[in-house]
Amino acid sequence: MNTVLVTGATRGIGLELVKQFLENGNQVFATYRGHTPPDALNALLSTNQLSLRPLQVTDEKSIAELVTILDGIAIDILINNAGSIGPVNQSYQDMDAKGWAEAFRVNTIAPLMVTSALIPNLAISDSPRVITISSQMGSLHRESVGMHAYRSSKAAVNKVMQVLALELKEKGIIVCPVHPGWVRTDMGGDDAEISAKESAQGIVALTSQLTLADTGKFLTWEGKEHAW
Repeated sequence: MNTVLVTGATRGIGLELVKQFLENGNQVFATYRGHTPPDALNALLSTNQLSLRPLQVTDEKSIAELVTILDGIAIDILINNAGSIGPVNQSYQDMDAKGWAEAFRVNTIAPLMVTSALIPNLAISDSPRVITISSQMGSLHRESVGMHAYRSSKAAVNKVMQVLALELKEKGIIVCPVHPGWVRTDMGGDDAEISAKESAQGIVALTSQLTLADTGKFLTWEGKEHAW
C-alpha cells in the first residue's frame, strides 16, 4: 500500500486518480480549493482510506497549512495534478498577459512549491515518486500553433521537473512530468481521444513501474518516453 497525495482532485483526471488509487488499496490525500470539498469527493468518503484537505496551490500559506497537517507522514506518491488551461485570450494577436502570468503560477510555479514543501514527507518514504501532470502541448519537439499561455507554462514545468529530478536524485526521489493523453474533460473537450478513467488507470500503472533510472524523463500516460 502507498500513501498518495493528489492535488486538484475535484474533477477530471484528478478525481479519477483518487478513485483508481483507492480501488488499488492505497491511502489517499485528495486536495480541493475552497472551504468545503465538492460532492464528488464527499461521495468517496465511505472508505477510511481517503482524507480530504483544502489546498490553494498558488498560496504559500495554504501549502504551509497542508504541510503542518502532514507532518511526519510519509508520502510515497505525489501527483501534481492541479492545472489551468490559461486565459481565454492567449494568441499572439490578443494575449491576456495577466492570465498568462496566472497560468505560470498554477502550472509551473505551484508544482515546484508543493513538491519542495513535501520533500520531508517524500524523503521518509521507501519509494518516493513525484508525478507532475504536464502536456505534449508543451513539447518543443512538436510543431503546433495557438494556446501560447498554456503551452509555454507546460514547457516550463517540464524543464523545472527535469532539473528537480537531478537535484533530488541523491535523495532517491523519482521526479517525472507526464503527458496524460488528450482526455475528455472540461479542459480537453468532448472530442478528445480517451476518458479520464483511461488516463488515470495508465498513470496509476506507471507509478508502480517507475525506478530511479526513470527520473527526469518526460513520460506519457502509457509509460512511453515522450520527446521534450
